[in-house]
Amino acid sequence: MSMKLAAGAAIPSLPVTLVSGGTADPAAMTGWRLLIVYRGKHCPLCKKYFKTLDGMIEDFKAVGVSLLTVSADPVEKAKADVEEHGWRFPVGYDLSIPQMRTLGLYISEPRSAQETDRPFAEPGMFLINPEGKVQVIDISNAPFSRPDLAGILNGVKVIQERSYPIRGTMA
Repeated sequence: MSMKLAAGAAIPSLPVTLVSGGTADPAAMTGWRLLIVYRGKHCPLCKKYFKTLDGMIEDFKAVGVSLLTVSADPVEKAKADVEEHGWRFPVGYDLSIPQMRTLGLYISEPRSAQETDRPFAEPGMFLINPEGKVQVIDISNAPFSRPDLAGILNGVKVIQERSYPIRGTMA
């Protein structure tokens, strides 16, 4: 069972291997960062969401937000998606079940071998502030429930302009 990651908690170390080579760890990155966990190659809604994200790369960059995405897909599937769709943001692969649980994600079994060959994470989004704390968390158990990226971008601007605090931290 996954444990819920608390708002305001330090983002845990989560090294992921990238399609482009090397690794990235949101805990080791600096500045604002947006970590998006997606379901994988089998998900058409992920592709639609990432088309929007790809079109907003410069907008996120303008407010100092680095992007990182990851799924449980093996490298072959992740690489095929990057090549087919031309995504320009970093794409990680082989997210493990323990890593999914660390983030508090919902995990699903494939419905069939045609869908995918392994358990996968349902969508998750983590906006991490320059102190390495999770400022905004959005976790879903369904592919059609995801935060609006324009709303997240505008939220980052509000947080930065108004020193808006991390919400939802009351025990």
